[in-house]
Amino acid sequence: METLKFKTSLKCSGCVAAIQPKMDALKNVDQWEVDLTQPVKILSVKGEHLEEAEIIHVLKEAGYEATKI
Repeated sequence: METLKFKTSLKCSGCVAAIQPKMDALKNVDQWEVDLTQPVKILSVKGEHLEEAEIIHVLKEAGYEATKI
């Protein structure tokens, strides 16, 4: 299993709720979470054969930015 991390423009639990249906629908993603306790909100995604561009696209569709770190 691999883990990808992204710096995001998410700000709160409402933002996380907005991306949840799209993130849950991704095939190769087994688990994902956003650390809302830090000033820079980091999205961690775990799974097999993860597609960086697909995850960034999902956030962009929901109105948020993501950059792989």
